Amino acid sequence: MPIPRIAEFIARANEALTTTFPEIRIVCFGHIGDGNLHYNLSKPRGQGNEAFIAATHQVNRVVHDLVTALGGSISAEHGIGQLKREEILRYKSPVEMEMMRAVKSALDPQRLMNPGKLFARK
Repeated sequence: MPIPRIAEFIARANEALTTTFPEIRIVCFGHIGDGNLHYNLSKPRGQGNEAFIAATHQVNRVVHDLVTALGGSISAEHGIGQLKREEILRYKSPVEMEMMRAVKSALDPQRLMNPGKLFARK
């Protein structure tokens, strides 16, 4: 997240999520100096895990759309990983994805490093 937009992101994301999910618990911390936030959400007390997990896609859409609108990226120092592997396709252009594949291929031509983490196995 661009550093000047961090406070705006936190305020807007908190408002959007608590409006839709009234008792959601937000745990936001991170590396403010470089714009990396860990924006973690916990289920409301008393809510079952199943209901909370079922809302994951909707919650991610609120957060990720806002991150992108404010000039941020949905993943930073920890990489994309399996959980965001499909989600990143919504936010990166085909050209950006092809560039990422080219870098991955140049650095790991035999696909030995973290197979299937950034791109689905072929």
